[in-house]
Amino acid sequence: MSHANEHDSSHPSPSRYVAIAGILAVITAIEVWIVYQDYLNDVMIPLLILLSIGKFALVVMYFMHLKFDSKLFSILFVGGLLLTIGVLTALFALFSRVYFA
Repeated sequence: MSHANEHDSSHPSPSRYVAIAGILAVITAIEVWIVYQDYLNDVMIPLLILLSIGKFALVVMYFMHLKFDSKLFSILFVGGLLLTIGVLTALFALFSRVYFA
């Protein structure tokens, strides 16, 4: 068995990619639905952020093939995501005190 065949067998089938795309579409529909629900105003932003992180994870793992590559790449992407969340959280906390206190 050649190296190319071994590499191809570890990647998902086209039907798996279609299923992932369907999951992403459903999550996007849920996000749109959340935006139009007035009773969710207090928790809208955290919900949308959580759903976006989930979509980010799916896209990175499957469509960017990080699930099948070196763990270093996954660590770099997750590290970047965590750094971004930390910076945004700090900025929200900083500016909410300045403008809304």
